[in-house]
Amino acid sequence: MSNDAEYQPPKVWKWEGESGGHFASINRPIAGATHDKALPVGKHPLQLYSLATPNGVKVNILLEELLAQGHDQAEYDAWLIRIGEGDQFSSGFVEINPNSKIPALVDHTTTPPTRVFESGSILLYLAEKFGAFLPTEHKARTEAMSWLFWQMGSAPYLGGGFGHFYAYAPEKYEYPINRFTMETKRQLDVLDRHLAEHEYLAGDEYSIADMATFAWYGQLALGRLYDAAEFLSVHEYEHVQRWAKAIDARPAVQRGRMVNRTFGEPEEQLHERHDASDFELRTQDKIGDDA
Repeated sequence: MSNDAEYQPPKVWKWEGESGGHFASINRPIAGATHDKALPVGKHPLQLYSLATPNGVKVNILLEELLAQGHDQAEYDAWLIRIGEGDQFSSGFVEINPNSKIPALVDHTTTPPTRVFESGSILLYLAEKFGAFLPTEHKARTEAMSWLFWQMGSAPYLGGGFGHFYAYAPEKYEYPINRFTMETKRQLDVLDRHLAEHEYLAGDEYSIADMATFAWYGQLALGRLYDAAEFLSVHEYEHVQRWAKAIDARPAVQRGRMVNRTFGEPEEQLHERHDASDFELRTQDKIGDDA
């Protein structure tokens, strides 16, 4: 351990302000808005407010897959929420997601418009709305739902646990890194064993369960999260690798990864998406500082 002395929790915890780390400036122990700002509304039926974190990528992929399948009513405007700058604490965003986390969706085809928050809930809402990417046969649907909820439950260990202590914490501590590394590798093994016998998570059918899990574990296996591929020996999970590469090759997935992205190569960043042509005309390499 790198601690000089063992930490002793006080009888009553009190917030002392910023505690360091990558997201220290936006972390606080209370909810609610910090400033008044209305959210923009575009021309399409669906309004998405997000960022291309793994949770945001899930919904982007599904929307692009729906459009590729011919569901025109899945057209959407994707507005960038810069969580590092506190956009998620605006009054407009808090109104559609009181938990101040991306992604959040507003469906303007209903009266009044329907808000949907939590990435898993958005995936399920859209899959049911369009009757797509969710098996209709009872056993397969149940399997897809089980894996979707597995991913929602496992993500805090991978993101808030492993990702935080391995990549974002102000100091490296052996115990939490070991603890969350062990759990992350156990979850990769759960996936690998299942995918050894199934093409996709729910069987033969690509579903929202795959989209949700790919955004986290697929991208981890492909070396895109936390610069941790070597540390986690992700190459050892051969069935996860097969599954992740197959999903990653889908054109809709490639587009979905670009939406609301503010990092990586400029040609892979589409800060806002308002039309299918934006992928060709409005990426950061083409518009630069005009975004």
